[in-house]
Amino acid sequence: MARMEKMARALVLHEEDNVAVLLDPAVDGESVTLLDSADGALGNIQAGADIESFHKIGTREIAQGEPIVKFGEAIGRASHLIRAGEHVHVHNVVSARLSGGGV
Repeated sequence: MARMEKMARALVLHEEDNVAVLLDPAVDGESVTLLDSADGALGNIQAGADIESFHKIGTREIAQGEPIVKFGEAIGRASHLIRAGEHVHVHNVVSARLSGGGV
């Protein structure tokens, strides 16, 4: 019997988002399937680090200063270049909330 390989999944919450929320933990180098809200596959990206479930992963390259978009809304800005598959969190995002709301 063939062994099924686990593949991490990440949910893209809005069509304009440049991040997805991981539904499963991802291991550095693992293929991550991007899903829309109807569980339709949007493609795959490769995780650029070990990333915990429910954290954000970049779905494409995000330039320094570019808005981080989740739920179709800017939630912050990239503090430096974020590559597709990279963990998107406090180490590379300036929060809109903490910076006074200006995005």
